[in-house]
Amino acid sequence: MAWNKLTYTGWGRARVASGLVARPERRSTLSRDLAETRAPAFGMRRSYGDVALNDEGRAYDMTRLDRVIAFDPATGGVEVEAGMPIGDLGRAFANKGWIPPVMPGTGFATVGGCIANDVHGKNHHVMGSFGQHVTAITLIQGAKTRKITPKSAPDLWQATVGGLGQTGVIASAKLQLMPCKGDMMVLTERRIDGLDAFLVAFDESRTDYTVGWVDATATGARLGRGILEEGEITSGINKSRDAVKSVPFNAPSWALSAPVVRVFNELYFRRVPAKGRTSVKPITEPFFPLDAIHNWNRLYGKRGFHQFQCVVPMDQVEVLRMMLTRIGTSGLASPLAVLKKMGTGRGGYMSFPMEGYTLAVDFPNRDGAEEVISELTDMAHDAGGRIYFAKDSVASAAQIAGMYPDQDTWAKAVAKADPERTFETDLVRRLGLRDGTGAA
Repeated sequence: MAWNKLTYTGWGRARVASGLVARPERRSTLSRDLAETRAPAFGMRRSYGDVALNDEGRAYDMTRLDRVIAFDPATGGVEVEAGMPIGDLGRAFANKGWIPPVMPGTGFATVGGCIANDVHGKNHHVMGSFGQHVTAITLIQGAKTRKITPKSAPDLWQATVGGLGQTGVIASAKLQLMPCKGDMMVLTERRIDGLDAFLVAFDESRTDYTVGWVDATATGARLGRGILEEGEITSGINKSRDAVKSVPFNAPSWALSAPVVRVFNELYFRRVPAKGRTSVKPITEPFFPLDAIHNWNRLYGKRGFHQFQCVVPMDQVEVLRMMLTRIGTSGLASPLAVLKKMGTGRGGYMSFPMEGYTLAVDFPNRDGAEEVISELTDMAHDAGGRIYFAKDSVASAAQIAGMYPDQDTWAKAVAKADPERTFETDLVRRLGLRDGTGAA
């Protein structure tokens, strides 16, 4: 297999890696090469920070391993290679009456990446996390290939799901799809005047898919205002072709300046009528709202951006209020800010989800942004919450200490699965996760 020297980034582009990358086309080739050259794997690199990076090291690009291996139309069980984008999987089977139970915010995330980060979707309060719907994983650990299930290897399973790719390379996986009526969605949008009203709306919602866009520039009486989206999959097949646009170059720095963002957010808030509205859309639009704009990360300019995402317990609403106040007064927030209510579902020791409220906000990579994110991380820690490693590029080991109560158990399972401890990603090194320096 050919190794090429590449410089590559995560989706946020604020962190950069340079190293040798191989792009296998067959699982047999990957198995042979891993027996000699152990290295971490990445997919489409839709994680925002450095979880997919291995600076000055080697890595496997899994994007050519994107085939469907088997599908049972009677049960909805499907086996796919790890490089399959989750959006492609959804589009392939929705018109057959099946869909992945959990969809992250982008269809470009690969199945392997969805497992390694145990991603969640807009229906987490109903269906839990992605890893809870995986039934088997083919894991390559050097010269050894293992097919594991939750029953055959429970400790290794929980260390792999949400385990940031540290137990070996995920080559393929079996998933249990859920029945669906079609690939259309009834989407209801309504304005929400503030944070308290948002939390009431989440409690009262009875739909499977629920998410809130938040105006992260709002302060005072308007703090936490935004738009609530509630969706249900409905019958019908989308016969239209998705229109795709692209951002051709890096935007200038003023494009996301504080005055511009405030004006944009005001217009975006008012695009929904005061009485709300309901429409029927192809499921790809509400599932993956930004995928129709390729390279949208260029809107943040050549320096890229960071995202902060945390979850805090249900009884820590005042901390959410403090976070939104800090963000709104920083002058650094972008238009992309999301609030969701999460349930208890999680698939592994290091899975992000916990019952509570999750807040995600993008920040252009400008002076002061990392300091604000660091303050928000401390707030999440002190509230008994945690940050999402798939998005992080700023936190220190000391800041995440105690956030994940099963971290020691995970580190021991990783050491047992990989006694030689031959590779780590940049994020794992930065946070000292495998060495336990981030543990409680």
